[in-house]
Amino acid sequence: MNDGQTVKPLVAVLGDYWHSRAMIEEALQAAERRLGNIRIHSADAENELLEQLAGRPAAVIIYRCRTMGGPDEEPRAWLSPAGEQAIVQYVSNGGRLLAWHSGLAFYEKESAYVEMLRGRFLHHPPMKNVDYIDAVTGETIMTLFDEHYFVEVDEDRTEVFLYSLAGKDRQIAGWMHAYGQGKVCCLVPAHDRTALHQEKFQRLLCEKLGELIEP
Repeated sequence: MNDGQTVKPLVAVLGDYWHSRAMIEEALQAAERRLGNIRIHSADAENELLEQLAGRPAAVIIYRCRTMGGPDEEPRAWLSPAGEQAIVQYVSNGGRLLAWHSGLAFYEKESAYVEMLRGRFLHHPPMKNVDYIDAVTGETIMTLFDEHYFVEVDEDRTEVFLYSLAGKDRQIAGWMHAYGQGKVCCLVPAHDRTALHQEKFQRLLCEKLGELIEP
C-alpha cells in the first residue's frame, strides 16, 4: 500500500548463468509490494542500463556477475569499462547503487566499479547453513542455506552492517557508504529462491532498499 508516498523508479540488472533472472525478479517484486513506494524497471544489457541512467532513477540494483555464459564458454563481460564509469558517475552525482550477491563477483579488482564498491567477492565453498549477524548488536538475525561468500572489503572506508558465519569462518556480508553525492550498498545474501523469499531476508532487503533511497 502506497499511503500517498511518491513512487520512486529503480532500475535492475538481474541474472547470469548461475542465478535465474526470473527468480531474482520474484524476490524484488515481493519487496516492491512490501515497500509500496518503489517500481522496478529491468535493463538486460549495458545499452539499456545507460539509457535508463539518463533518466536519473532513484537507484540501480545489480545482481549480475561481470562475466556472462557458463564455465565451458568463452568469458564475456556484460559491462564495458565505459559502462562501469557511467555507473560510477551516476552514483557520484547523487545516484544510489545496490550491488547484490553476484553483483559483487568477477569484476576486476582495479576497476572503477570495484573501487566504488570498496569490496568484492573472492570465492565460496559449497552451499551450507550460514548465520547472518547484525554488526551493531551482534545478534543472529537469520540463518539461510546459502553460498558463504568470502570477500575482501576496505573496512576503513565503509560501514559494515552485516556479518556471516559458517562454522568458524566469519565474513563481512553487508556494507554501505557514501560515494560522492550518492550512496552504495553491498549485500551478499542470497543465492536461491528459498532464501530470497525467507521472511527475515525480505525484511532485511526492504530495510536496505529503504535506507538506500532515502534522501
